Amino acid sequence: MIKLIGIFLGLLLVFGWNTPVMAESQPITAQELQAGDELATKAFAATNQGDFASAEAYWTEIIEKFPTNAGAWSNRGNSRVSQNKLQAALIDYNKAVELAPNITDPYLNRGTALEGLGRWDEAIADYNHVLELDPQDAMAYNNRGNAKAGLGKWQAAILDYRKATEFTPNFAFARANYALALYETNQRDKAIREMRNIVRKYPQFADMRAALTAAYWVTGSKGEAESNWVAAYGLDNRYKDMNWVMNIRRWPPSMVAALDKFLKLQ
Repeated sequence: MIKLIGIFLGLLLVFGWNTPVMAESQPITAQELQAGDELATKAFAATNQGDFASAEAYWTEIIEKFPTNAGAWSNRGNSRVSQNKLQAALIDYNKAVELAPNITDPYLNRGTALEGLGRWDEAIADYNHVLELDPQDAMAYNNRGNAKAGLGKWQAAILDYRKATEFTPNFAFARANYALALYETNQRDKAIREMRNIVRKYPQFADMRAALTAAYWVTGSKGEAESNWVAAYGLDNRYKDMNWVMNIRRWPPSMVAALDKFLKLQ
């Protein structure tokens, strides 16, 4: 999970990461600040619309105007991750880390790109550094759990997911990852209870609707499976694509196998 960086343009600070205006090679005018603000607004709007190529182009314009702004580099990295340009994203995150070594977000976002490349240990190192800077960063715990899951260390992942939800009880995806990891470690009844509790609180959560579909199907509760699938597919039809479920969403193997059985016998 990547983290978008909020942008604030003012006379003293640029882009909200305490980057002094005087850090730029030339003094920045009010007009230039306004132009940067407008570009950032367009970049976030494009991101919200799923137009990541346009977002990348806007961030590139901002970087050309404000080359020492770490937030712009990190956000362009996010737009590149969303287009699966992972190597290019790493270059941006590395630059953001160079410019803002004591800010957590570039490390957190670089970790997601490293995960996408299967470089789990390097991702974990970035998340560990985030937690050195901020020991209560729930996203870092969740993402570190994901990286440990990538290594097959499911019990260790469970501990991280649980920690994430301790710090942020309403972190729905951390709870979902926790439930999936429970399922992978043969704690099936407990996993299903957790999934049901999540759906009760977040009925529009497609991930857990699809997970309940898979879990119910293999236990013979076909009616429950079918009803959850109608909801899941209506909310997010990517769950019919097993490649996406396995390699992008990265469900655990037992959960992938259960959903695959449902889809093949549906």
